Amino acid sequence: MTRAMQQFLARRQFLAGGLYGLGGMSLATPLAKALQGLPDETPFPRSLVLVQLSGGNDGLSTIVPFADDGYAAARHTTRLLKGDVLPLDDYRGMHGNLKGLHRKYQEGNMAIIEGVGYEEMIRSHFRAMEVWHTGRRAGRLSGEGWVGQLAQAAWDSEDHPNLVVHLGGEVPYSVYSTHHPAAALQAPTVYKWFGKQQVELAYGMAAARADSEKPSEPKHVGRDKALAGLRSILDDAHDSSASIRKAAALYRERVEYPRNRLGGGLRDVAALIHGRLGTRVFSLKMEGFDTHAGQRGSHDSLMESLDTALSAFMDDLSNTPAGRDTLVLVFSEFGRRVRENGSRGTDHGKAGPMFVLGSSVKGGLYGKHPSLENLDDGDLASTTDFRSVYGAIIEHWFKTPHEAVLGKKYPLLPLFS
Repeated sequence: MTRAMQQFLARRQFLAGGLYGLGGMSLATPLAKALQGLPDETPFPRSLVLVQLSGGNDGLSTIVPFADDGYAAARHTTRLLKGDVLPLDDYRGMHGNLKGLHRKYQEGNMAIIEGVGYEEMIRSHFRAMEVWHTGRRAGRLSGEGWVGQLAQAAWDSEDHPNLVVHLGGEVPYSVYSTHHPAAALQAPTVYKWFGKQQVELAYGMAAARADSEKPSEPKHVGRDKALAGLRSILDDAHDSSASIRKAAALYRERVEYPRNRLGGGLRDVAALIHGRLGTRVFSLKMEGFDTHAGQRGSHDSLMESLDTALSAFMDDLSNTPAGRDTLVLVFSEFGRRVRENGSRGTDHGKAGPMFVLGSSVKGGLYGKHPSLENLDDGDLASTTDFRSVYGAIIEHWFKTPHEAVLGKKYPLLPLFS
């Protein structure tokens, strides 16, 4: 059955079902109005779409210093020549498969931040992701994820289950919160509740928080209160998957999305944004970047998948009220080592690039390209702290003091016009 036919049948089913077809949803809600073809003047809330490139993306094969002699000396099978890249200047260029993103860069809607990392970077996938997901060097020991901290600092009064939505399999620690747990759903086509792991961790964190916040109160009393409140929030998040399925099924995209996992997920993010479910942060993961062997072919394919998915999403939202209030952040847990290994791949490294996209973004190159001569134990040294990017988004996009989320102040990049 074609997508168009599925949308047509879904629309008939929901409209024919009336109030019951909407799962008990009030006919005055934005999604109900959309299903009835009624206009909705409710402003779109500002939202952030997080795209995690899992495995450690090779920054030198993404933003390529083609004119650097050190790059030519260190790379042979993975090297990209000047003719293989889309030039940004006389020194560097974007991977040749990033055509759509290069267009966004030329239009001034994409910021490329080079040399991103943090002090004493970690090459372990899991420990490095803990740092990125919390915004703190101590990782999980420091508390909840940075998105969870943001939700509490910026929208604590907004009590609804779709404030943060993760689309995909394993839920990243960044969205863990005992106050605003993410609606975690399998994506892009199934949309089943996928929050068991999140529930278990959230309950444990809520119990520990209750013990620490009211030490004078009997433990079972504080824990019972905390867990009862959390249970209500998680039940709402579980039930909200029905409204998310409806919004995804009825959305009519303005462009053709690629048939890959990220493309499907971003198509559904666009549906949820236009469905006005009130989500402020969306989270997605793209796997496959741990390129220890045979990197050239696999990384070329990954760049094409990333580009077609992200550029379709940006084109779908372009020149719309929803698009003007949507920001995309692309990151990875670390880069790869400068010198390729004996398996025609690259091993875990340190600094790498981040991307920020949106119509409000002041596009261009940010940060300092790491030296290929003065290396950090064979790796690119960090020249920009990733929290300077997080902080700019928290402070300037979401109008919230970034130290309330990240625990301290960082120099903020001027990413917004």
